[in-house]
Amino acid sequence: MAAPLSIIIPTLNAADKIGPTLACLASAIGAGLIRELIIADGGTGDSIADIADQAGAAYIICSPSRGGQLRAGAAIAKGSWLLFLHADTLLEQKWPDSVASHLRLHPNEAGYFTLKFAAPGKWPNLIAQWANLRSRLFHLPYGDQGLLISRRHYNAIGGYRDIPLMEDVAIARAIGRGMRALGTSATTSAERYQRNGWLRHSLRNHILMLRYCLGADPSKLADHYK
Repeated sequence: MAAPLSIIIPTLNAADKIGPTLACLASAIGAGLIRELIIADGGTGDSIADIADQAGAAYIICSPSRGGQLRAGAAIAKGSWLLFLHADTLLEQKWPDSVASHLRLHPNEAGYFTLKFAAPGKWPNLIAQWANLRSRLFHLPYGDQGLLISRRHYNAIGGYRDIPLMEDVAIARAIGRGMRALGTSATTSAERYQRNGWLRHSLRNHILMLRYCLGADPSKLADHYK
């Protein structure tokens, strides 16, 4: 039987940060989980193509839109399950056990990882705790937390939308209550929070999400985010 998991990573100027993310995936090779790795690049022109080749990954070039890149990667994926990760997401060593358990026990539900930030201190902990609470209460994990979903479920909800921002919110709303925490953490970069200020960046993210939910154009939101 073929390994079930297609891992899809969208990249944009990610050559200098994707290495640790790829290293985290190695623990699943012996578990027989990973069928393929797909890197969907936004056409940055860095060395990501060489990195993909060295990692044995399929490599495709797309327009620089995270939703579109995720959608393009899923379109060529062969696995019965899809795992979408950001290029700066680090998974705990035990993540293959959590994913294998989910596939066995919850085949009709999507999954996401518990969020941590790659930074010490009060604000990283508080904001991560709120993100995890939001995920449980409102079923709205962000893309930093990854998304594990069966191909059947993904196709049924129409997959990722080709939008430059809020693609993670859009698909979470489409999934609704049919998702659960995987019991393993995903540690993500704190670079934007550290640059913009933890509280300020968090508030901006929530304002953008609220505007999107009220019908704002994702392209205009993306311009504001940048």
